[in-house]
Amino acid sequence: MTTHDTDRADAVPAVTVSVVYHSVHGHTRVLAEHLADGARLVPGARVHLVEIRPEDVVAGRWRDTGVMALLERSDAIVFGCPTLMGSVSAVFKAFMEAAFTPFTTQAWKDKLAGGFTMSASQSGDKLLVLQELAVFAAQLGMQWIGVGDMPGNNWSGGTRDDVNRLGSWLGLMSQSHADLGPEQAGSRGDLVTARRYGERIARLSQRWVNAVPYETPRMTEHETRALSAAIAAPDAGPAAVTGA
Repeated sequence: MTTHDTDRADAVPAVTVSVVYHSVHGHTRVLAEHLADGARLVPGARVHLVEIRPEDVVAGRWRDTGVMALLERSDAIVFGCPTLMGSVSAVFKAFMEAAFTPFTTQAWKDKLAGGFTMSASQSGDKLLVLQELAVFAAQLGMQWIGVGDMPGNNWSGGTRDDVNRLGSWLGLMSQSHADLGPEQAGSRGDLVTARRYGERIARLSQRWVNAVPYETPRMTEHETRALSAAIAAPDAGPAAVTGA
């Protein structure tokens, strides 16, 4: 098990968010890291980044008791993997099948859930992967959280760096060029969308678990385009690039 966690209690009730992912070449890992960074913006969030590794799959069965124990005590679990041949990656599917035990005991029932995926193609049938992840969460009795951002890159002034540029709401979609390494994963817009999604999940977790007051953030289409333009600007500062 590979995990990294951050405790931001600060006298605020704690909530535990685990981002569980499989990455083949590192691109999906970058997306997972940015999503976790967004969740860490929420006071009281304890964020765990958990990698599902191929070496933990033996004879087709995935096993890591430490990961399963962490997920049982998590309040929200975000699932992520690359889209390969129109489906979840084989390693991540092995992890999903290992969740049969919490399925039989309803151990994950009413935890919050979300999902993300990455592919080299603009479409790549990523929606099928998000549907697989959402159905998986539903079978476990979990409550699914989608992306809350308006669509980007859907007008003449749009760019690859727009927020939610692939127009996905069931979960987070990102695209990386096949000939570039993970240091060029996604786009600035994709990574900002990942951070915003992670923060959304952590804030809703605080509301769901600890009844922390929550005011729904809303953004008009015009405001969304202004944020995307700031991200795409060559001299964009840290605030613009992170969506702050």
